[in-house]
Amino acid sequence: MTDQAGPVFSALSDPTRRTVVEALASRETATATELASELPVTRQAVSKHLHALGSAGLVASERRGRETHYRLTPEALSQALSWMELVGAQWERRLDALRQRFPQ
Repeated sequence: MTDQAGPVFSALSDPTRRTVVEALASRETATATELASELPVTRQAVSKHLHALGSAGLVASERRGRETHYRLTPEALSQALSWMELVGAQWERRLDALRQRFPQ
């Protein structure tokens, strides 16, 4: 089994990257310059964050003339969410067993 959720969690461990994801979620596309104008970091820093998000499968890019437009690709988030739901269900079963064994 490959760990497809690992790169997503790694990429989202950085608060600036989470902010970039939130910004992209609110629109169809954005350039690094547009995103940098909303964040307290440089365009170069935003570009590095976008690269990390792209490596995790969270962002896709498209060249339009001289600009690169980035868009959120939620499929990777769906895979991470599925993993969290699976683990959450396992813990719920364990907690239910404990509740039955030790009722209050």
